[in-house]
Amino acid sequence: MLKIETTATDTIIKFVSDKILVEDKGSFEYNNVDDASNSKLVQQLFYLPFVKKVFVSANFIAVERYKIVEWSEVQNELNQMITNYLNTNGSLFDIKKEETSKKVAIQLYTESTPNPNVNKFVSNRLLSNQIIDVSRLDDLNEIPLAKELFDNFNAITEVFVSDNYISISKNDTVEWFEINTDLRSFILNYLQEQKLIITQNFVPKTIAGFKVNEKEFKDLDETSKEIISVLDEYIKPAVTADGGNILFQSYNADSKVVEVILQGACSGCPSATITLKNGIEATLKQILPNKISEVVAING
Repeated sequence: MLKIETTATDTIIKFVSDKILVEDKGSFEYNNVDDASNSKLVQQLFYLPFVKKVFVSANFIAVERYKIVEWSEVQNELNQMITNYLNTNGSLFDIKKEETSKKVAIQLYTESTPNPNVNKFVSNRLLSNQIIDVSRLDDLNEIPLAKELFDNFNAITEVFVSDNYISISKNDTVEWFEINTDLRSFILNYLQEQKLIITQNFVPKTIAGFKVNEKEFKDLDETSKEIISVLDEYIKPAVTADGGNILFQSYNADSKVVEVILQGACSGCPSATITLKNGIEATLKQILPNKISEVVAING
């Protein structure tokens, strides 16, 4: 049986294998049954009425569902279906290796962010369903994409990957116009060749706060749950659009102080931090009156 793992997005769940499913061929995103000509298993998944998208990378298969069912209702049967297929066929794909290694159609465009030292490179495909935040001081062995970026561009100080975008921070030794074209071409070629973004041994680095999973969420007090819901619905979309991320860290019921962690383009940018802090405070105070006194923003 595969290991079932939840993700930060409640409509996406991962089925994790102890074996490599894609070898060194990168990742695949399937939006419908026509996209899945190289895998009968993925075609079978799309015959299920609740399956919206399928993502395959390294050692896991991630499935996005329509909201007509809950994962608790179908995840075990889906796990058994995928396990049976892999046990019977031994491979996820039905075509020759040389065909799977062809370059895929990738679009990539650049966006500026509120942080002048951070640019955002947005793809038309899912790059990661988890947060990847790495600086030069981190161990890059399990993050091939970041390692190659640091090796080829000396001005890079941080690489942040989430969903379908990469936020890159630079130092003050160069201007964006000097490296933007080369950087975009490098990333585009890397993605087209379907090189690994992370290895199967990658473990997200621990932050001072915590990433709220289903179990931890149930253990929180009601106000903390309300804060997380407001952050996810009203704040996070805008933060993500600017190439950053926001995580709930804590809520003190006595002082009514909320602590949040800022990542990506929002981290280390004084003007963005002040604006974002004030925006979070105003939103939380409006939606949760008399429950919030202050929001403290921490750079991740």
